[in-house]
Amino acid sequence: MSAPIRVLVADDDPEMRAVLADVIGSDSSLKLVGLAKDALEVIQLARIQAPDVVLLDVKMPGGGGGGAAREIHLMAPATAIVALTAHEDETSVREMLSAGAASYLVKGASPQEILSALRGSVIGRSVLSDSIAHHVVTELSTRLRTEQRDEADQRRWYERIRAILAGGDGLSVVFQPVVSLRSGEVDGLEALARFRSQPVYGPDVWFAQAATLGIGVELELAAVAAAVAHLPQIPAELFMAVNLSPETVLSSRLDPVLDRLPADRIVLEITEHAHIADYTKLREALANLRRDGVRLAIDDAGAGYASLRHILQLAPDCIKLDISLTRDIHIERSQRALAAALVAFAGETGASIVAEGIETAEELATLRELDVEFGQGYYLGRPAPLPEQPQRFDVAVVAAGTTAGASGNGRHASAACTPIPS
Repeated sequence: MSAPIRVLVADDDPEMRAVLADVIGSDSSLKLVGLAKDALEVIQLARIQAPDVVLLDVKMPGGGGGGAAREIHLMAPATAIVALTAHEDETSVREMLSAGAASYLVKGASPQEILSALRGSVIGRSVLSDSIAHHVVTELSTRLRTEQRDEADQRRWYERIRAILAGGDGLSVVFQPVVSLRSGEVDGLEALARFRSQPVYGPDVWFAQAATLGIGVELELAAVAAAVAHLPQIPAELFMAVNLSPETVLSSRLDPVLDRLPADRIVLEITEHAHIADYTKLREALANLRRDGVRLAIDDAGAGYASLRHILQLAPDCIKLDISLTRDIHIERSQRALAAALVAFAGETGASIVAEGIETAEELATLRELDVEFGQGYYLGRPAPLPEQPQRFDVAVVAAGTTAGASGNGRHASAACTPIPS
């Protein structure tokens, strides 16, 4: 004969506890191991008695049935939970089922229903009162519809991205100047992807969706290829910066895209927000590129802890201050202090500093006072397509709004993202 199923009961009503004790005592396959009056007591008794199943009220002092169910489930995952309550509302049902309840009965259920639920719970069978079944069916139907919508949405995203990768015209590139804050001359350009497919979303959304679908590397490489195709149109003394994730660098698929290009004109930007699981592997993947002359920039520095770790681990040629540091830097002392610290660090390590998101004359003046060498932002030049006539490139970019005395292109004694001597 098998051992009886050990049952622990929790209910704040003493009369209900007595009734349930009698019901359980009437079945020889069950054994009552404890009665608790609140959530705290049932958790304590569950720890001591290690019951096979706990019969829980939903609304109890000490944290309620949902909290008790979660605690018991964490402590003893094999212990089954059966909810027995007067509450039939959808919120209570969802709370208990999400907390791990195998069955949900409404008070007034017959002794046979209660006993069946207790016995069935230990073999994985669920029992629901008729009034509760409606909530469960509704919840499952809602989840199914949501999943179907999500799947359809993902299919549409996949088709859009695949159309671009197949050579469609949904991807274009604009360029934003990187300007010397000392001379006002344009030192390089950052290539920024733009997507024209409907509905219109920002590039962050496109790349995030592509990554979710497992084709993020392909879309990044397509954006890089579209950008570097413009390199012959850009004056030879200017560099081009392109944004990449660590996954793309590690994929070994970047080399063919950059092959035959002047490596010393390419800057790879890795964002602060990119997760790097293995710095050693990434350094190794970057080493060959950097030996050929490709430079490395860490984007969004100062936006969070990750950027500082990226800087220490990867020793970039260029550190780009995040817009959150640049915006209102003439007002915020803490931002000035952090920017000054990064400028000092860059001076010690031989890296260049580029401030992103410069939008006002006051921000520009403060960054100059802090000895920040280079900058980007709407105040200096908005992202724009290259002009059709390359000889007008100087005017098109410099006329975008810089008041730093810009007069043309050309390298300076101190150039942005200058390779760090080995």
